[in-house]
Formats: sequence, C-alpha cells, structure tokens
Amino acid sequence: VPDYHLETIDERPFSIKGVEIVPIRVFHYKLPVLGFRFGRLAYITDANRIPEEEFEKLKGLEILVLNTVRRGHHISHFSLEEAIEVAQRIGAKRTFLTHLSHQLPRYEELLAELPEGIEPAYDGLEIEF
Repeated sequence: VPDYHLETIDERPFSIKGVEIVPIRVFHYKLPVLGFRFGRLAYITDANRIPEEEFEKLKGLEILVLNTVRRGHHISHFSLEEAIEVAQRIGAKRTFLTHLSHQLPRYEELLAELPEGIEPAYDGLEIEF
C-alpha cells in the first residue's frame, strides 16, 4: 500500500530533496493558483494573469514553460498574443509554450511565426537545465 503525506503549499519557498521551489502566484481567471520556479526554470500553466509583484521572482530565468491556449482572448488562459508578451517581458533565454489547443497551427507552422527564443512544447519534450 502506498504511503503519502500531504503538505499545504503557500507562497513561501520550500525545498524537496534539496531543490528550492519558489511558488509564483498567478490567476486562472479569478482563481489564485501557483506556478513554480525551480532554480533557472519556471513552470506556469493554467494561468491568464501574473500579478505585477510576482514578476520579480521570474528575473534571470534560463527557461520558462508558459501556457497558451489559442489566439484571441480566453477567460482563464493566456492567449498566444498574451503569452508572447509575458515571455518577452520575463526575458528567459528560452520559452516553451504548452497547453496548446487544436485552434493553434501545427508545430512547424507555429514555430515559424514565433519570435526567437519562444517555441511550442510537444509531447515527450525533455528540458535539461
């Protein structure tokens, strides 16, 4: 029988097996949720807004994983346009867009239209950092 122990996560940094994890407060429509920073990588998905004060936690990233669902406004996820704007503001060396819907073009077509340093993620992608 598996054994597990639940821990409540708030907005304070914590460690798991020696890896510091910094929670990033974001919003999924009006619902506050958390993204996470693991050293030089941040993972933010199911979000449509990052509060201004949270951008400080995202400085100096090598890699950003960020959600986008489609072009044009979406009530609870970043649009492609918003995700590009957020990615450029954060300024990570590489940004991978995830949570892509069928309303966006296929990988090669989407990659060709994205700014340098921003690319679509794909199933099976492995990121070393």
